[in-house]
Formats: sequence, C-alpha cells, structure tokens
Amino acid sequence: MAHDELMNELDARRAAARRMGGPEKLARRAEKGDLNAEERVAALVDEGSFYETGLLGVSSYSPAEAAKTPRDGKIAGFGRIDGRDVGVVVNDFTTKGASTGATNSKKMGYVRKTCVERGIPFLHVGESTGARLPDAMGSRGMGQMLGNDTSQFRRKREVPYLSAALNTSFGSSAWMCCMADFAVMKKGSIMSVSSPRLVSMAIGEKVDLEELGGWRLHAEKTGLIDHFVDTDEEALAAMRRFLSYMPSHNRELPPEAPVPEGAGEGQEKILDILPERRNQVYNMKKIVEVMVDPGSFFELKARFGKPLITGLARMGGKVVGILANNPMVGGGALSADACRKAVDFTVLCDSFNIPIVRLMDTPGFVVGTEAERRGAPGWIMNFMNTACLTTVPSVTVLCRKAYGRAYVAMGGGAHNDSMVAWPTAEISFMDPVFATSIVHNKAQGDEGFEDALADIQKDLEVWGMAEIYSAHDVIKPQETREHVIRMLDIHRRRRSGGLGEHLMSTWPTSY
Repeated sequence: MAHDELMNELDARRAAARRMGGPEKLARRAEKGDLNAEERVAALVDEGSFYETGLLGVSSYSPAEAAKTPRDGKIAGFGRIDGRDVGVVVNDFTTKGASTGATNSKKMGYVRKTCVERGIPFLHVGESTGARLPDAMGSRGMGQMLGNDTSQFRRKREVPYLSAALNTSFGSSAWMCCMADFAVMKKGSIMSVSSPRLVSMAIGEKVDLEELGGWRLHAEKTGLIDHFVDTDEEALAAMRRFLSYMPSHNRELPPEAPVPEGAGEGQEKILDILPERRNQVYNMKKIVEVMVDPGSFFELKARFGKPLITGLARMGGKVVGILANNPMVGGGALSADACRKAVDFTVLCDSFNIPIVRLMDTPGFVVGTEAERRGAPGWIMNFMNTACLTTVPSVTVLCRKAYGRAYVAMGGGAHNDSMVAWPTAEISFMDPVFATSIVHNKAQGDEGFEDALADIQKDLEVWGMAEIYSAHDVIKPQETREHVIRMLDIHRRRRSGGLGEHLMSTWPTSY
C-alpha cells in the first residue's frame, strides 16, 4: 500500500476508536448528566496535555468482539495536572460496560508500572461492570486474564494512587478505590465486588443497591471512600485538589504554595470557639480552620470515625496533615473506627513526607461490649504502632483532655518532635470522675464525692508536666499557628532533607 493509503487507514482506525460506544450511547449519558470517558479525561488533566497510549487496542477474544470494543473500553495515557506529569486510566462504560479484558488490562498495567518506576502519580477513574464474560471463562480465559501481573495489587506507596467510583463501579473499579491513597465517590453510585444481579443469584435473594455498596455505606460504615461529591466534575476536581497536597513520589517533599493574603490573622478567634468550661463541647474543626492557611483544609473520611478529624492543609504555604480529636462526637473518645481512620491517615502522611499536626482533646478510648466486638484492642494497638513508626516531623498540642493510653496514641510523651500544651489542658491516666469512684468508692451525689474529686483533680493541670519538661512549653491557643510553623521548619531540617523513612509503606491500604 502507498503511504497515503496507510496514513488514511490509520486515521480511519483512530476515528473509529474515538467514537467509543457510538453516538446513541454517548447521547444517553449526556441526557443523564454523566460525562463520557473523553470528557472525564479533559476535566481531569491540564488542557491539551493528554497523550494517549493504546488507542487502537481492542478485545483479543474474537474478530467479532474486536469490532465492538474500541480502545477495549479504557482510555489510558499520560497527562499533566498543574504542570506535573500523571498517569491516567479512565473507563469507557459505553464499550462493554468498561469490563476488564486482556487488552485493557495490559494498557492499565503499562501505565501503572510506568508511574511507579518513573515516580509519577497514578489516577484511575472507575465505572465498570467487572470481568468481561465470556472472555474470562474457562482455563484459557483464566490463564490469559488472571495472575499474570505480579505487581497489579502490590502497593509500596512509591507514588500516590487516586481513584474515583462513578455510577456503577464493580470489580476493578472497586479494587482500585480500595488500593488508593485517595478515593472519591459520586453520590448515587454503587461500589462493590460484584453486580447486584450476580450477588442476588449467589445468595438467592434480591439485593438492595444502597445496602450492597451505596455511598452512605462507604461514608459511614466501611470507610473505604475518603470524599463524596454530587457530580462527575466535582469528583475530578477533588482528585486534582488532593493531588495538590501530594509529592509526585515518595522521595520528594510535597509542593509548596503561596501563603494566602490574611493567613495567620484572627488567631484570637480560637478563644471564642474554645469554651471556658472544661466539660462543654466545641467544634474542633473550626479551630483547625482558624489555624491553617485560609481555605486550605481538605477533610478526609468526614462521616467515618467521627470522634477524630483528619485532613490535609497548609500552614505557611507548606503541606501538613491534621489529626484532631472531635469533642462534638462522644466527647472525643476514640472508637475502633476512629483508630482505624487515624492509622490510615498516619500511614498516608508518613509515606509521602507530610508532617503531622495533632490536636489532642480526648478522654480515652471507647469501651464496652460493642467496642470489643469491633476489635477495639487490635485497632488501639494498630494506632499505637503507627505512632511509634512515624518518621515525618510531628507536633502535638494538648488542647484539653489528655487521658490514659489515648494520650500516647495521639502523639503524647516522646511520640513527637515537639509537644506543647494550652493552659486549658488536663492530663491524667483516667477521667477524674471515674478515678474518684474507683479510688474512693464514691459516686456522684454521694457525701464526700466533691471533696474526693477535688483531691484527684488537683494535679491534672499542665503546669507540673511543663516544670519537668515533659511538655516543651505551655502556649496560648492563639500562639499555636506560629509555634507549629516554626517548629516544623526546625524539624524539617533533618539530614534526610525532610523525607521520612517510610516504615509503613507496605501497610494495607484498606481493612
């Protein structure tokens, strides 16, 4: 064939691939308000930066299937976000429901492997039906499609993984969310191992979509998703925002940003938020938002493990991870889910060189039969383990209550680079009311209880800890931002250049 004919043939094949599932299917998506795969790519990466690989890939099952599977249902390639290189895989649901086939598995494997080896973040936008049948059936199908990539599910957190669950997200879309450092889900979507139809056949009863894998389930019960949005556009914007806090790989520091105008002003507002009565609750999130650079706090898992607040922010333009007790929920007592949330977040920060700022106000761990059934002792020890293995700079602030073993898990004692306290802090092994009942065998309302309680409470104040230099200083709440910024500047100046040792890089990405 002449050159012109060959070039025309290539152009025709490219055009056929870009038609995806065809105009009718694309029109139906648009009517529902869903972006198609190419539109998702365009919304995710910088304009004009996407460079596709595997455009001409199709199903290897048969010539008939090849003709019906442009790009084999996945758009794969490399782009830039805020000028940084990223690897991207976006599922095309209009082609065989973006089901997993042999060809598209190779495409995704190539992008992921390149990202890990070259130090580039990997982003996956999921919407899929699971494994493609009949391609995967029988010994030939299994031999071709499963078990050939030993790196497929190996996470050592060399580079950030980000994933989205949009609409129907079964099989690989669920796997990628569970492996990701950040997973976002659109409300109304469903994320689960298999489709409701298959699950219904397997268990012999009809399955409710929301109960199987709806967003509320993952927001409040499983904790597998970090952030929830209403639209495709918001999901992709959330991925871009999360990435703005992350280094491209684990051997570099997170990117810095200009300090916003007005940052640091109004720190006295903390005193308006913090009640003078020590038994009165308050919203710790409002204090966090005053302390950090304006508009920079990005909360993760907001509806899961709610006695604890976790999120990324900037202070003085530099990225920090915030780990703060939330007295608004259970007085800030740490539940099993809150411990699990703390573990997940600490591992993220330590793996990607993000300093940790802890704000402590907790009466301890949640106890009781339900806590034991949820494996509280194991989660408490996991939390303790992460506190001991943390190698990035960390600052702990004792705001109010700091009781018992939770004090240590939240970075108390030597489990930090700098520990300071507010004058409102109270430190002891146990809540003084409980201690009074145990030591003096008196309950509230008994004669002599108040005197006994006063005796127990006399040593709770922070001055004794400061006098023996177990706390490095006592500071005013409105001085906290300045202290944290300055101390993190000092402790970033380690010989590693601020990089952590990544001792938790192979910690499981979900539980």
